[in-house]
Amino acid sequence: MTDALTTLAMHGGPFTDGGGPGWLFFFIPLFWIGLLVLLFTLAGRRWRKNGGPWRMQGSPEHTLGDRYARGEIDETEYRSRLEVLRAGRKG
Repeated sequence: MTDALTTLAMHGGPFTDGGGPGWLFFFIPLFWIGLLVLLFTLAGRRWRKNGGPWRMQGSPEHTLGDRYARGEIDETEYRSRLEVLRAGRKG
């Protein structure tokens, strides 16, 4: 029993002889932080490229713009309808 306690006291644990995780241990959180930054960067670029949450697709103004671009309505009709839409939104 005394020999076991003496051996245990002399050993000191797994990190006393330099066998611990060492400096490579710090690369684990850096890897995950880098991965999250990369994912957020790519997602943000894609979001901004697609217009983000402010895109007006499906709105009446967007539909009106599509009709004008396809030539279904002329410029005067487009501007008058756009003015009516914007006036209705303010009031």
